[in-house]
Amino acid sequence: MIKRIITLSLTAIACLTMQAQTKNDVVTLAKSSGYWVAKPSVAIDKKKKSVARWNRTEKDDWFEPSGLMVENVPTVDNLNDDLFADFVNASKDAPYTPMPWKLTEENGETVLHCYFPMPADIVDNFWLTDEEGCILDNETGISYRARRTAPDCYYKRFGIKGKKGTVLDFKIFFPKLPETTTDIAIYGVPNWQLRGMNVKLNRQPSGQVFYGVANYYDQVPEFHHPTLVTEAKNFDKDNFFTWSEYKDAHLIKPIPEGTMAMWLTPEATYVAISTEMNWRREYFGRGGNTILIDKSGHQYKCKDVMDYPNDKLFWVQGYSGDYFAIVLIFEPLPLNLETITYIVPEGEPFKANFANWSGEVKSDLSIKELRDNQKLFKYFPRKMVE
Repeated sequence: MIKRIITLSLTAIACLTMQAQTKNDVVTLAKSSGYWVAKPSVAIDKKKKSVARWNRTEKDDWFEPSGLMVENVPTVDNLNDDLFADFVNASKDAPYTPMPWKLTEENGETVLHCYFPMPADIVDNFWLTDEEGCILDNETGISYRARRTAPDCYYKRFGIKGKKGTVLDFKIFFPKLPETTTDIAIYGVPNWQLRGMNVKLNRQPSGQVFYGVANYYDQVPEFHHPTLVTEAKNFDKDNFFTWSEYKDAHLIKPIPEGTMAMWLTPEATYVAISTEMNWRREYFGRGGNTILIDKSGHQYKCKDVMDYPNDKLFWVQGYSGDYFAIVLIFEPLPLNLETITYIVPEGEPFKANFANWSGEVKSDLSIKELRDNQKLFKYFPRKMVE
């Protein structure tokens, strides 16, 4: 027996501030006034320069000093805003100082700016990062590794020449993070206490928001492709022996059946629908005259069904308790919409056990919430205990 109801149309901790800001093609993903660290003691050398030895880099036992002395490190003078309030308000006489940082996208890369307030004219025994430097996407498990630093001090203990009281801007360069990445952890930058710090990214660029919707497109979603077991021959909606059959669907973690997620791209709109398996072999049907309609009455037609037949019945093999994604492809939506209505018209009758061709309407769906649901549709291989 099949109880499936078919809807078918056969017609940190450290004062972290997360903002996404754009300026001169630089997007700021996250900022922090940083952890407070103890200032090193300062001495005066024979040339009357103040000299400080950094207390501990956590690499003292592993790497010999390289003899490198970096000079002319870029400085910043625009920290006097709410972002680095702790830094600005810190007394010059206090025994501790914050270590601010900022994560940006610029020139096709992700850049971690590590701001260092110079406690003296010369600082010895310093460390930035090495191959341990990485940004981990907590949702996908993909790590993006540090490529290089500016100035070039990668994998070295080094000294710094500057001017006491200035704020230096050390940079660590990583591959560009996908635009869908919002939950990360930063590793391998010990002097800024970034040893796995979790950071939430706000991907909505300020100044580019319309009606509460972010003015950016998603990447085309990638789904596990099912395997075609039997291809339809002389398809007849009233003869299930003529329907195509598939296995190895894009499985997902259990979420309420009918839950949706949306991806907006310039060419198309992708809508994934959570679908439950009640039996090891079930039939489904999607597409056809299914539409999205906005508040102005404009309709966006369903152009295709990803990996499955459009506007035809088909079989899926699996296990009872499986949840998988069926993805419909619609005409592209404009970025300035807040809500959308999903409509499946009533379909024609067909011969099958418990066949149901009722229509469906889901009104005023929040596009922001649908886009937030993308994370629910990550591929989740079946896990069974026997």
